[in-house]
Amino acid sequence: MEVIVHASGPLFNGTASALVSRFTREGGEEVARWGEGEVQRVLEQVLRHPTGYYQSQVTVNRVSSDSFAITDGGVVYGPWLEGTSRRNAETRFKGYGTFRRVAERVEKRADRTFARVFAEIQGRL
Repeated sequence: MEVIVHASGPLFNGTASALVSRFTREGGEEVARWGEGEVQRVLEQVLRHPTGYYQSQVTVNRVSSDSFAITDGGVVYGPWLEGTSRRNAETRFKGYGTFRRVAERVEKRADRTFARVFAEIQGRL
């Protein structure tokens, strides 16, 4: 008796790794872009006298091939607006906590987003 197995497809020809990388990159970027939109939406609600400058500095930055960060670009008064500056302890203003609140929402939404992106890519595996 002889058994001959011909293995083919993405798992065997090396393209699965590229699909997994694409999954993590696309899912991460989509989650980050949604988070950026949420930060902008919250800032529109909480800022009392917005000039537009701070909001224009909020961006998504690629940290690595599959990792993203939402930042305010290092605006000097950013920690004060967030509530993490020493100045917040010395004044009545305790900060808006925008990034911290949005981070919680992003974490809750990330699973759904990655599940959807994976379902799209899974068909190719």
